[in-house]
Amino acid sequence: MATVVLAGTLDTKGREYAYVRDRLRQNGVDVLLVDVGILGEPLVTPDIAREAVADAAGVNIADLVRVGDRGRAIEAMSEGLRAIVRQLYEAGMLDAILGLGGSGGSSLIAAAMRELPIGAPKLLVSTVASGDTRPYVDTSDLMMIPSVVDISGINRISERILTNAAAAAAAMAKASATFQPATTARPMVGATMFGVTTPCVTAARERLEELGYEVLVFHATGAGGRSMERLIRDGFITAALDITTTELADELVGGVLSAGPDRLEAAGEMGIPQVVSLGALDMVNFGPIDTVPAQFAGRNLYRHNPNVTLMRTTAEECAALGSIVARKLNAARGPVILFIPLRGVSAIAREGEVFHDAAADAALIAALREQLDPRIEVREVDTDINDPALARAMADALHETYIAWAGARERSEA
Repeated sequence: MATVVLAGTLDTKGREYAYVRDRLRQNGVDVLLVDVGILGEPLVTPDIAREAVADAAGVNIADLVRVGDRGRAIEAMSEGLRAIVRQLYEAGMLDAILGLGGSGGSSLIAAAMRELPIGAPKLLVSTVASGDTRPYVDTSDLMMIPSVVDISGINRISERILTNAAAAAAAMAKASATFQPATTARPMVGATMFGVTTPCVTAARERLEELGYEVLVFHATGAGGRSMERLIRDGFITAALDITTTELADELVGGVLSAGPDRLEAAGEMGIPQVVSLGALDMVNFGPIDTVPAQFAGRNLYRHNPNVTLMRTTAEECAALGSIVARKLNAARGPVILFIPLRGVSAIAREGEVFHDAAADAALIAALREQLDPRIEVREVDTDINDPALARAMADALHETYIAWAGARERSEA
């Protein structure tokens, strides 16, 4: 039978967990009940006790109780649960994971769920599911169900929510246990796209698909870049077509679409082939125009739509971005080709468009020329980024690089 791991605080929510455990069993799955509570005795007997979870984190449960630091306890039990979940998954004893929680419990359980790879079913019934879920979901495929009422007792509302959650988790566990991919295994490429680089990425994707690749396109909105980096580190993506590196600009200047300081590093760390360009480094993203920070008054702002305002990067910012790109590419352990379009890095940076700024573009390119390691192959192209010929050239370059890289790896492993 498929197995659902049911994890949570059995001292404060034991009755609710017992209810969900019984619903799961009625839906034809085995259940492993894991206790991560420390406030009192569990109200239902777990399959994996809190002591084992604490041990997995290298701490003694009695010490956590004695100190009485709730934040430290949550941190330790979260660390232990992450280790337990990894062990169960690797041992084939976890086909889905389900949890219930308020803000603290949700943070603890969600961290463990994010340890699982993309595709492993993760379902969290939470009091915070109707708010900002980014801290809980991050780059994972974790699914959240609003509890509507607090997870405190079984009533006419909670029993329906929890029954539905149990049915969903059981069904996903069964599907996961028997899953067989329908698509043919092909090399997987991660590509980054923004509205202002769509023609380029679309043409490159179509060319790579002709050449036999499976292409995952990520919208470079912060979450998209982080998702691609995670899939690279998880081993799903084996080549990167990082055309749209715009999230670096938001990280540098303080826009709303930053992917964090580690963006443009996973492919280099993993040593996979990457073809990189400078897509949309001419812009920083904000929300509605009245939300643009006051310090940017007087800058070149463009109202992309009522909810998105773009700000042109300055020459100083572009020089800094060139340094950032150079530093990250110089650290790569695998083959890298950088394409530099000399006539604009986005649809609105071409001559005659609202973000055309020859001085800013020159500063970006000069920093790259000066600071890139000589081993990084650079191809400067006298066109803008959305020229179909450039898109095809980048796709073909990635294909040629990947073939050579895969061949070398195969020979080294023989």
